[in-house]
Amino acid sequence: MKLPDSLRDRFKSPLGDLIPESQANKSNILKHISENSYLITVGDRTTEKMIDFGLIPSLQIIDNQEKRVKREPAKADDRYTEIVCNNPAAEITTQSIDAIKKAFASKAPVRLTVVGEEDLLVIPVCIYAPENSLVLYGQPNEGLVIVKITPEIRNKTQRLLDLME
Repeated sequence: MKLPDSLRDRFKSPLGDLIPESQANKSNILKHISENSYLITVGDRTTEKMIDFGLIPSLQIIDNQEKRVKREPAKADDRYTEIVCNNPAAEITTQSIDAIKKAFASKAPVRLTVVGEEDLLVIPVCIYAPENSLVLYGQPNEGLVIVKITPEIRNKTQRLLDLME
């Protein structure tokens, strides 16, 4: 499914709470995380930041790029399950949705490495994430978005997915 140009602005609004970059420290992030939270990161920098804070995401989705520039893979704990999928820019492929479902069914932590671009995968992640999940992703040049998975978020992201062509 492709993101039509006419909908790009609708997809730029944060889905959850935006923590400004200057305040995206461990103590402010911990305020959002409850015990037994299933932590999901989308993006290399966000994933690396959480690992640096000692918060190992249950699901880490990376593409080895930051702001469209190739980078070293986000550092990781060696004990994760690796899944790879293809997902071109401005698209959400069936393969990537299947990989996300497989990741949720696998023993955590799981690292999903995307060949292409991972940005829009926040949408299916919010639809299929287990109860008690928190999704963290970067809002370019603004900060960190933290999304608590609720029925409302699942419905909102399903509507966004349904708008894609």
